[in-house]
Amino acid sequence: MKLKFIYSLAVVFLLLMNACDDKIEQFEIVGYTGVPASIDTKTVQSEALPGQIKLKWQAPTGDFAYLQIKYYDPLQKKDMYKIASKGTTEMLISNTRARYGAYKFYFQTFNSAKEGGDINMVEATSGAAPSVTTVAEKTKIALTETQLSTNAQEPTEGPIKNLIDGNSGTFFHTRWSSPQISLPQYVQINFNEAHENFLIYYMNRNNSGTSARPGSVELQISNDGQNWETVTTLSGLPTAVSSEYTSSYVAPGKKFTYFRFNVIATTGNTKYFNMAEFAIYDVKLNVFNPETDEKD
Repeated sequence: MKLKFIYSLAVVFLLLMNACDDKIEQFEIVGYTGVPASIDTKTVQSEALPGQIKLKWQAPTGDFAYLQIKYYDPLQKKDMYKIASKGTTEMLISNTRARYGAYKFYFQTFNSAKEGGDINMVEATSGAAPSVTTVAEKTKIALTETQLSTNAQEPTEGPIKNLIDGNSGTFFHTRWSSPQISLPQYVQINFNEAHENFLIYYMNRNNSGTSARPGSVELQISNDGQNWETVTTLSGLPTAVSSEYTSSYVAPGKKFTYFRFNVIATTGNTKYFNMAEFAIYDVKLNVFNPETDEKD
């Protein structure tokens, strides 16, 4: 009978392990066979984080082999099991929602024979899960030569119109000849209509060097061509021959009719930069709020 009882406990434990999610921490179960000490829920603290719940507790004075925390996940509509070693005193519960209110967490310790101690429950709430914004659609803005300008055109080569000619073999170059012009140097676009959310694309020049590439760039907007606002700064930009760069979306929260690609530092610390191609795109954004948009 005793053998059958131990076998039944082992089967139950295996079923519980199979019911656990795929984030269980692996550890060696210590060979403790006595009555497992229980977690005092008065010592359990919770912290509401964005889309997460952080649980912290004090280890009991007695011994046990491992700890199981069970809770019902209303998002997945099933019971979840988290397993922790006896040396663990905190756990992060991910993918939770503030809209579900209080989660009930059941703490139970076990010995190495899979015999459980007392089950104690605490309640904790989640912080609001953050919204996720993605680009739903992008549309290239058609540009003409007359819309482009710069404060540092090289007079002998690389006219600015080359940026929009669709030819990766041509290039735009700011002034390398004397007298040179100190940075920042920019490519400016005067739009014929207002724009708001956008992203930019460019291609490096098709030459053998890696200097004179844009190294740090401010993306600036204006509605009068005089007063400029930097909406983001780009860094870690590519340096390889003909390498391409596409920015993340930029959402200024306002419309604008003028734009600058304002280079404030270059690779090789040159006082000039060059590019083969440039484009700017209107983007439509999709905002998903897990607290309001998710279907139960």
